[in-house]
Amino acid sequence: MTHRLFVATRKGVFTLAPRTPGGEWEITDTAFLGDNATSVMCDPRDGAVYVALAHGHFGVKLHRADADDGRFREVATPTYPDKPDDIEDLEPMRRIPIPWSTQLLWTLEPSTAARPGTLWCGTIPGGLFRSGDRGESWQLNAPLWHHPSRSSWFGGGYDFPGIHSICIEPNLPDRITVGVSCGGVWRSDDHGATWTSAARGMWAAYVPPARKHEESIQDPHRIVQCPTAAEHFWAQHHNGVFRTTNGCTDWEEVTAIRPSSFGFAVAVHPQDPDTAWFVPAVSDEQRIPVEGRVVVTRTRDGGQTFETLTRGLPQQHGYDLTFRHALDISADGKILAFGTTTGSLWISVNGGDRWRNISHHLPPVHAVRFDTQ
Repeated sequence: MTHRLFVATRKGVFTLAPRTPGGEWEITDTAFLGDNATSVMCDPRDGAVYVALAHGHFGVKLHRADADDGRFREVATPTYPDKPDDIEDLEPMRRIPIPWSTQLLWTLEPSTAARPGTLWCGTIPGGLFRSGDRGESWQLNAPLWHHPSRSSWFGGGYDFPGIHSICIEPNLPDRITVGVSCGGVWRSDDHGATWTSAARGMWAAYVPPARKHEESIQDPHRIVQCPTAAEHFWAQHHNGVFRTTNGCTDWEEVTAIRPSSFGFAVAVHPQDPDTAWFVPAVSDEQRIPVEGRVVVTRTRDGGQTFETLTRGLPQQHGYDLTFRHALDISADGKILAFGTTTGSLWISVNGGDRWRNISHHLPPVHAVRFDTQ
């Protein structure tokens, strides 16, 4: 089995492959050098690689490289319809108009083998898009975009709300779960025709106490689903870690995590739903590792206890922050990788017990994604 790792950064996409079985990896290819790559996705169904770019004044673009030649070419970009004149669509906290135009392609996910060619894309300002032809065209999911609760969604780190997590149930491709910052968790059992709020049990520390349990204002930074135990999800929330074992019917807060329950990234073992990893930080204004120590935390018992993993990671004057898509685990569960805002990239081949630094000098890392062939 061959592994590749794609790293999307502020200045391009880097492809890495192992040089030795012991964990030494090297950069084998680059693409879009100088361009802001916001997302990368490897489609296990056909080997295609997708890269989302943000070109500033020139807008967002999406490119696909097919497995037969590996050359990137531009495909369609998810596009919003024109906003009707009689609709006032305001971000509720800042009271500024929400643009009906694609600001950021935040995440890309393939459907299952039962739906070849189907892709899903989450964007800012909060729209979910579907393609049935490998990105050649896209359709906005109108039922979620026009859902009455969207009027309560608001921006967190960005001015506008956005969809950053899309989970497709492996054996039930019509069952889709999405995470919204700040708009909670939403679930569809009919391929996006209808949506139900699925954030019960989460709570928000950033609103008045009377509103803290409102589902449509929760800020799950990242949501992941265990592929072999589809009822099990983990969420790194703005003010804590949450877990569900009943398909998002109820979430339970995990309180044993140290040194911090704040962070952006989470990964779950693909075969063991009780094993998950996080990259903690100091919340809100600082957003740096606790005490300048870069660590990864791991639970192997469903969040009852946590280990703090430090071997190979800087333990003083480390100011690396890991974004929500910048931690990933290979499909066979053997290799972990995470990248940071300071351009560092680490890989572990033993579940996080020891980390090997691959580079200190990449551009700021937005996303890492394994491709297992």
